[in-house]
Amino acid sequence: MNIGLLILIVLVIALAGFLLGRRRALSSAGGDIRKLHSLPGYYGQSVFLFSAVPALLVMLVWLLAQPLVIESRVSAMISPADIPDGSTLGLVMADVRRIADGIDVAMAQGTLTKSELDSMRADLTDVRGRLADVGVAIGSNVSQNVFLAAKEFRALTSIGRLAMTIVGVALALAGAAFAYSRITPRYRARNVSEAAIKGLMILSSTVAILTTLGIVLSLVFETVHFFRLYPAQNFFFNPTWNPQFRGGSDLGILPLLWGTLYVSFIALAVAVPIGLMAAIYLAEYASNAVRSVAKPTIELLAGIPTIVYGLFALITVGPMLRDYFAQPLGLGASSSSVMTAGLVMGIMVIPFISSLSDDVINAVPQAMRDGSLGLGATKSETVKKVILPAALPGIVGAILLAASRAIGETMIVVMGAGAAAKLSVNPFEAMTTITVKIVSQLTGDTEFASPETLVAFALGLSLFVVTLGLNIVALYVVRKYREQYE
Repeated sequence: MNIGLLILIVLVIALAGFLLGRRRALSSAGGDIRKLHSLPGYYGQSVFLFSAVPALLVMLVWLLAQPLVIESRVSAMISPADIPDGSTLGLVMADVRRIADGIDVAMAQGTLTKSELDSMRADLTDVRGRLADVGVAIGSNVSQNVFLAAKEFRALTSIGRLAMTIVGVALALAGAAFAYSRITPRYRARNVSEAAIKGLMILSSTVAILTTLGIVLSLVFETVHFFRLYPAQNFFFNPTWNPQFRGGSDLGILPLLWGTLYVSFIALAVAVPIGLMAAIYLAEYASNAVRSVAKPTIELLAGIPTIVYGLFALITVGPMLRDYFAQPLGLGASSSSVMTAGLVMGIMVIPFISSLSDDVINAVPQAMRDGSLGLGATKSETVKKVILPAALPGIVGAILLAASRAIGETMIVVMGAGAAAKLSVNPFEAMTTITVKIVSQLTGDTEFASPETLVAFALGLSLFVVTLGLNIVALYVVRKYREQYE
């Protein structure tokens, strides 16, 4: 059964349990809710939770564990002779999954029946023809065992889905019956319901932690695999980036790291002064009428898709910098440059600095402003000597947030800075960043187990470490200079 339909069935059972539980609570009290420990809705909630939560949790674990169990069993059917030269077991298992999906599509469309599938064990030519009709191409190097493994994979998947359906529905019904049977006027339904909801909230709050942990572990495992194939010292200290998927690759991160930091530095050099001055003006000098128009207008910049910024860099900013600065000064003749991407990216991150800094400045107590002005300080002196030092931790946090956003940007760099990996201080030359190369290394028809593909995970982990360092610096600054106000 489709997982979406199964979830819908479980929720329908839980909703029916809610209505029946509420009705039973009222009937057990003779219609007088004053005789009940809790409101009638809590009794229905307890039945709903006992019905839905265990079933959905078991289904989630099942969905995570079933592919691992099935692939472990099916991969044992693949012998070393079934793995072509230059391939891996992982690629063969990808063929197994693709063939199994093709069989499902063919049987759903009626172009293949179960009896025909069972009779195809020896005739792979017929198999290729049938699956080609539904858009699944099987290579000539696919062996008989691979096809049998695909059939077993499909069969085990179908059995697993059926078993999950039975277990999920049974748990939902059992949970509903258990909670329904406990309903009496003295049953503390509110306590049970609130405890269960509190547990769900705790579970929900761990999602971000588990997601971060999963991201880090996936990057670490693949990075370790990469460093088994490619020397770590070459990756970190080689000044050349020249991937060759047929061998002889130079995969040094230095030019990519330099391009990332260079573009981000130019972006911050543009965004920090403009964003900070805009925040000071809006918070301290602008009238309510001006602020009501200017602040939303600036924040609109954050809602513009990055592809639009990329087009702006490609069509307008790049040619302008080339014609009026790079060529007259003899610094380059290309419209793709670090300066192009940095300027446009700086415009993009202005709202991150201005909006957050504006909120932080407004959070400074008015008493500090009044005290400074009362001592004879001017408005500008109050801003420089009182407000900005008090708001410094928040402003630094806003700047580092903008830096993290600039470091992770891809589309503007692709269209504005080009894709050349080089070490140069000329801002009018084309360069590239780590994020751009992550995308380029993971796209295309390449073998996943090759160093040229796995290097994307090493690049991703390096970028993660850089942004983590920025966050640690921001946390240190905030804690060191934080000031508490009443």
